[in-house]
Amino acid sequence: MSGHGKGGKGLGKGGAKHHRKILCYNIQGIMKPAIRRLTRRGGVKRISGLIYEETCGVLKIFLENIIRESVTYTEHGDTILDHI
Repeated sequence: MSGHGKGGKGLGKGGAKHHRKILCYNIQGIMKPAIRRLTRRGGVKRISGLIYEETCGVLKIFLENIIRESVTYTEHGDTILDHI
């Protein structure tokens, strides 16, 4: 039984490949019904067809800012929260 003794973790036979999901255009996964629900919650009755693309752009910027701030808080730990 050679090959089962001491040693580092080798690559072995390889196994199945793990395919990562591409995350660059996930904002397009927010479909018309989701945008319509958000606008209904905001009190809008009628929606123009051009609103959907504009809303995706605004939502993308909003989410980028939220994620950037949350990463900053996570990286610095308690130091930022101590000063507030």
